[in-house]
Amino acid sequence: MNWRACCLLACWLPLLAAAAPVDPGPDPVPSVMWAFYHKQMLGDAPFVFDERVKLLAPPFAEDARQVPLEIDARAFKGEVVRILAWAELNPLPKIVDFEPLDGVLPWLAIRIRIEQATPLRAAVQTRDGLWHVGSTLIDAAGGGCTAPSVVRTQPGWEEHIGEVLGGRYPRDHFSRLRLQVAHPMDNGMVGGIPEFFLNHAELRDQDDRLMARLELFPAVSENPSLAFDIEGAGQTRLLLRDNSGNQFSATLP
Repeated sequence: MNWRACCLLACWLPLLAAAAPVDPGPDPVPSVMWAFYHKQMLGDAPFVFDERVKLLAPPFAEDARQVPLEIDARAFKGEVVRILAWAELNPLPKIVDFEPLDGVLPWLAIRIRIEQATPLRAAVQTRDGLWHVGSTLIDAAGGGCTAPSVVRTQPGWEEHIGEVLGGRYPRDHFSRLRLQVAHPMDNGMVGGIPEFFLNHAELRDQDDRLMARLELFPAVSENPSLAFDIEGAGQTRLLLRDNSGNQFSATLP
């Protein structure tokens, strides 16, 4: 084989490898909705069902309005571009679109609403463009998305919208930032109450450098709880915006 043929082969091999179909493996939580969500959420992009993406939720939602969910993609530290999460059988399935940047690990804890028993998915896109999908099932008595707001029954709740409570807790090689934001997170499914929810959040460091970006959706519970794993020291600033244009901020040590 002459040198020209060797060069052509060297150029074509990566292209052939990239064009090779990806075997996604078996769905760990078989669902008739997967093909729809693969197209709807991931745009039919290549994916694999990957147990390295850990999606942790209780087996049964005792309070369907406040279901803890943890997404752990730290197995792909340094390679994560974007994390999407959704509940397949929720009337409003989207939960969060999370972009961890420098200084924030690909780990997120959040509380959500569940309308009925459903598969939960977290799709992690790595730098090579491949989506790694973690899955779990959760059972529920139902009604979490259509239950009336508890926040709105509290006197003077309007005066506290956007207030942030939280703290930073040291771990071995990082610190965990836990916070709760006062907001009703109305999803528009309760009669006479339109959508009113936090839809954007940013984490910035003490030099105003962007550390993480989140898009939030009405499946997130009222008075949303969030937690992040952060490397490095220094103050962290949280910026929030809701779909009515209200903006809030809080500085955490």
